Amino acid sequence: MAEKIVLENGQLRVSDHPIIPFIEGDGVGKDIWKSAQSVFDAAVEKAFAGQKKVAWTEVLAGKKSFDQTGSWLPDETVETIKDHLVAIKGPLETPVGGGIRSLNVALRQELDLYACVRPVRYFKGIESPLKHPEKTNITIFRENTEDIYAGIEWEAGSQDVQKIINFLQEDMGVQKIRFPETSSIGIKPISIEGSQRLIRAAIDYALENKLTNVTLVHKGNIQKFTEGGFRKWGYELAQREYAKELASGQLVISDIIADNFLQQILLNPDRFDVVALTNLNGDYASDALAAQVGGIGIAPGANINYRTGHAIFEATHGTAPDIAGQDKANPCSVLLSGCMLFDYIGWTAVSDLITKAIETNFSRGYFTADLAFGKGVEALSTSQFSQRLIDSIGER
Repeated sequence: MAEKIVLENGQLRVSDHPIIPFIEGDGVGKDIWKSAQSVFDAAVEKAFAGQKKVAWTEVLAGKKSFDQTGSWLPDETVETIKDHLVAIKGPLETPVGGGIRSLNVALRQELDLYACVRPVRYFKGIESPLKHPEKTNITIFRENTEDIYAGIEWEAGSQDVQKIINFLQEDMGVQKIRFPETSSIGIKPISIEGSQRLIRAAIDYALENKLTNVTLVHKGNIQKFTEGGFRKWGYELAQREYAKELASGQLVISDIIADNFLQQILLNPDRFDVVALTNLNGDYASDALAAQVGGIGIAPGANINYRTGHAIFEATHGTAPDIAGQDKANPCSVLLSGCMLFDYIGWTAVSDLITKAIETNFSRGYFTADLAFGKGVEALSTSQFSQRLIDSIGER
């Protein structure tokens, strides 16, 4: 009998037949989800000899949802994910005009998924702009709910922005708005609690995976109280809660200015294990690091609240409408995100099978069009590549 995943005493309780909601996604979402689900089911079957099986249940969001229900993000979808804790999704189209700015951001805010987790690693056989891409093996912990993504801003020329500018100039004595008549204004909230829960998650991940270095990435040299606070509060947390691990050398905390970090991941990527960043810096760094190992098409991601257990695993790329419905898209982002999901619920044997199948096929020169370009090899369709993964899983 299929059952919901629940949180008991701080731990997930997962039955042999867990119900996991999925959002198919827009654009290429339909292509990649169909193939990915087949790979997931084959790996679960192989790992547990048919004793376990996922009960996938579709929930609606994005353009598909709007076309069917008139809502881009129905309350029922949010409530179902809340109730079932864990979900996976394809890429979603961002609505044009007013209302929700981004469905991805809306889901993160609604469920308080404060940690965006993006492991970045190299697969042999993938083209990379680096001479030694194999040195890149970094897990990103990006704060997901604060910073400018809180969406607190006022448009230039509006009455509201004039109120803010008047307050800043008259009540706060701010004289550094260069062009007040034509400025838009945004607010960047960074809190102690928001920073420390993200950094705590990064440290716990490092310790659980026997990784030593946790690096705080910030722009505190300029933004001294927001980005600088992130750095300061991170060190305070480590000294207060992880003194034993720091003293033993099991954990090393350091920090780096964001622009230097973007330079060092090119020059010396092997100096980093786990990095914790504020929201905007994390956005930049996630895509920059993905490019170093072959592109966002093979970049997995998760948005997690480690306190409540809620987690949404997602393809990190866009909807790619130019190739939607053509069976050309690379399914690896959602596949590797699925691997993160299976690790999260404790089914590591499943993620191992899928990861090894991807490694095997890349090393043999089997790629979808995005990765085959310029290699002189025939590009596989989404379904062909996925079938090769299923065949590889069956061989093990």
